[in-house]
Amino acid sequence: MSPLKIAVEGRLEELTDEEWKLLIERAPTEGAALEEEVRKLVARVRSEGDAALFQMAKELDGVELDQLEIPAVRWTEALRAIDPLLRKALERAARNLEGFHRVQLPAPVSFTPEPGVRLGRKSTPLSAVGVYAPGGRAAYPSSVLMGVVPARTAGVKEIVVCSPPGPGGEPPLEVLAACAVGGATRLFAVGGAGAVAALAWGTASIPRVQAVVGPGNRWVTEAKRQVAGDVRIDAPAGPSEVLVVAAPSAAPRRIAAELVAQAEHDPDASVAVVAWAPELLERVRDVLATEVAAAPRREVVEAALEKRGALVLARDRSAALEFARRYAPEHLALFTSAPRADLEEVPTAGTAFLGEASSVAFGDYLTGANHVLPTAGTAHAFSGLSVLDFIRFYTYQELDPAGAAAMLQDVALLAEAEGLPGHARAARLRGLESSDTSSASGKGTPT
Repeated sequence: MSPLKIAVEGRLEELTDEEWKLLIERAPTEGAALEEEVRKLVARVRSEGDAALFQMAKELDGVELDQLEIPAVRWTEALRAIDPLLRKALERAARNLEGFHRVQLPAPVSFTPEPGVRLGRKSTPLSAVGVYAPGGRAAYPSSVLMGVVPARTAGVKEIVVCSPPGPGGEPPLEVLAACAVGGATRLFAVGGAGAVAALAWGTASIPRVQAVVGPGNRWVTEAKRQVAGDVRIDAPAGPSEVLVVAAPSAAPRRIAAELVAQAEHDPDASVAVVAWAPELLERVRDVLATEVAAAPRREVVEAALEKRGALVLARDRSAALEFARRYAPEHLALFTSAPRADLEEVPTAGTAFLGEASSVAFGDYLTGANHVLPTAGTAHAFSGLSVLDFIRFYTYQELDPAGAAAMLQDVALLAEAEGLPGHARAARLRGLESSDTSSASGKGTPT
């Protein structure tokens, strides 16, 4: 058995600048080349529509499609064809997702800053959204549910799913079944950057939507970035990540299993452990070598570990948590003695798993939390997918005559200071009109 290769190993304070950069700056390294390649794909779809999508399916997916849309009757057939136990698991996941996302729905807001002035904020669902479900190396029915169920819970009427076609011209049966379980309205066998462009601008077959959400590879993530000016997108959700913060008492096999589980997603996945006990890291490395050797997706796991794997030793618990805060992982696993307290020190994770019983795998599928999360350190600024991604807010403002009279002079002064006399006149007219109304009500001089 060849020795396990891990990209970064050592003490945090002794890491080189290059090693720190590899750990902290996890965005795709292709840079300008990837951007230009995606730009060409996006432009093809925008100019050629369906024709480009058919051709790209042939070029990139190796399949000739007869049609882009998969009719709903096929979803129903797929739901009947899959293992009944798998169907129950999908339905359970959908219930938990709906329950957790329903409690996130915002309540209307009403506020009175001064007498006679009432402000409010209300929300309304978007009318049409696109959900991207990855394909290629594996089937991801869970990603269908993670996008579709929150959108449906938010009240979106048109929920369009795009997922890459398999050899038979359709996404896997599990993806079709998940569309039925989750409550999608349409499904298209379209993947990659082309799917994002089609959803953003529409084609003859695929309707234009107001938001595009869902995880994907580097091409999907870059395509979402490029269309963001024309359509809403969720957080940058690229290759999977996990950082395990491990106390000396943590179980090495559980730690190793978490690394393998996320590494098997993609050769570009980032998987890391930070601990403050050198003997624990040594045991983790030994167990990890055994786990990787037995992994069904061994080649993918090995590639991820060699490219972006890390076993790093911190000076103490405080230094480990500070590293986790800087790393800002998609998934943070706190295998420590006081994970709830430790979480307060790491508010930059996409989602956190508290304690060794809380495997990331549970959140990937069944807990009801969303697994579409910010990656590559963007959790410093972005949040994971939620019902709020499918809702827009609007405010209203209502002044009665007394409220307007109390504000008009200050509003006029501010407007004149900005050189906008029309604003000042619009405000002062409310005072004049109030006087006119009083005179017209029969309280004037008798004839």
